[in-house]
Amino acid sequence: MPKTRTSLTPVPATTWLGQGRHPGAEPEVDVRRNLIALKSAGVIDDFLDLDPAEAARPVIGGPHEEPVTAPGALARRLFEARWRVDGDVVVRARLTTYEPGGRRDDQAVSWVLVAEADRAWRLDWPSPATMFWPDSERVPWDREPVAGLRLRATNPLPADDKEIRTLLKECARQSWYIHLVVHEAMTPDAHGQRPLTAFLPPSLRHRVVEHRASPEQFQIVNYAVKDLRVVVPRGGAVVLPTSPPGPEYDTERFGVRSVFLDGSQPTELLAKIIEFAGLPRELSPEAEQAVTSRRRTWHLLTMEEELAHARALVAHYAEALDAMTKSRDLYREAAELARAAMAESGDSRGATAPGPAPGTRPEGSATGRITKAFARIKDPGKRRPNE
Repeated sequence: MPKTRTSLTPVPATTWLGQGRHPGAEPEVDVRRNLIALKSAGVIDDFLDLDPAEAARPVIGGPHEEPVTAPGALARRLFEARWRVDGDVVVRARLTTYEPGGRRDDQAVSWVLVAEADRAWRLDWPSPATMFWPDSERVPWDREPVAGLRLRATNPLPADDKEIRTLLKECARQSWYIHLVVHEAMTPDAHGQRPLTAFLPPSLRHRVVEHRASPEQFQIVNYAVKDLRVVVPRGGAVVLPTSPPGPEYDTERFGVRSVFLDGSQPTELLAKIIEFAGLPRELSPEAEQAVTSRRRTWHLLTMEEELAHARALVAHYAEALDAMTKSRDLYREAAELARAAMAESGDSRGATAPGPAPGTRPEGSATGRITKAFARIKDPGKRRPNE
């Protein structure tokens, strides 16, 4: 699904973006059950479960826009949800699932999630991912699409150095997520094996992929990230840049020399990740299409929005009716002039008066009046001299 970034459009400050793969059976059932439970609990205001063909229809008074689709994939289902944060800030979100594509043995369902608030997004707001997907380890919705990595777990780097290099380069170039590489100075115990991303603010927790390099992979991982101009400290961690790196990125700025993998909160590292998340980023073409589609074909309207759109629709139809009425009157006038001209032409067939000079047409002739009438039909703004 992802491609190399070519868009120059920055990610809007009001949005939260996510994409992934669900390798389990019936992912839409998982989403539907979670939305029903959250609505019953009052966590979300409302939700819609839409067929892609139905969702493609424009909202009242809105322009037509096809729903976002992944290249080579067909949309299976669209879910819209609306909830409030900080009391009165409305969040509108859409999750789209897609038919499996690629290898025959890969039947994972892809998904894209776009959430947008009425004001700039705050990291302490709830994660939109858990508004649609249940935050349970039993539901495997959190597969990052570039390499199938987990969002809610640590991901050991491959043993082969070429595979490591390919993996991290692809993540930097193609992924929508923030990628963190942690080098284990020594093999951690059960507490140290837990993902450090669990300490992040809720809205950032599902936007970071954590890679783990084993103690013996120190030199291998640094060779793998050499093209990205990054250095992973021994026993430390670094946030990978996007590829190519932005002007704000510096490996010293987003690296930590030591991380204690003992279950304690890595305060310094968390601050680096949060700072990196605040840097301006560009929308990928697929992300830009997803944001545009969410805005133009939103269906889960409030009563006030329904009323506003209904009023806009009435005004639109009133303008169309007025234009049709004016066009009808002009055609009627032209028809009457045509009949009068035909009658006048019939009455004057026997006249012996000399005709006009060749190539000229009298101003008051029947043909001239008909021509002027039809000209007014083509251009309703044109009026007769006496009008």
